[in-house]
Amino acid sequence: MTPFDLRAALPLLLPAAVAWAEARSQEAAAKGKALDARAISLAKSAGVRHPELIRILIVDSLPLPEQPNLRVAAQQIGLLGPGMIGLTLGYSVFICRSHESSRLLSHEFRHVYQYEVNGSIAGFLPLYLQQIVEFGYFDAPFEVDARRQES
Repeated sequence: MTPFDLRAALPLLLPAAVAWAEARSQEAAAKGKALDARAISLAKSAGVRHPELIRILIVDSLPLPEQPNLRVAAQQIGLLGPGMIGLTLGYSVFICRSHESSRLLSHEFRHVYQYEVNGSIAGFLPLYLQQIVEFGYFDAPFEVDARRQES
């Protein structure tokens, strides 16, 4: 399979990516659980202003986009796939079953903070994906920042 050229595809994929992320976020907000006192403390230490809005949904595997080109893009750039155990979309945090830990929650809560700073999924996602294009997933500044937050 030819590597996906996210740099060229990003402008075309962005509206579908935002729509997919917003829909998954709404699902998790409806089905997920509110934070307990310990998780609220972790969220606050990650800079989250409104931890009461966070919902955590424990899943068997992270959701993948139904749209084929969006799915391929997410998998080939390492954003989603078999090795991933957490995903944050706005105030919704998906955690793969049996991977719940303070370290992972701290990381994901830092992403919640990043969403807050950027105003919304539509405000955050273009910046995040552009960072992945420029630096790669591991070295994207938002990911580096979230790893620093891990406790």
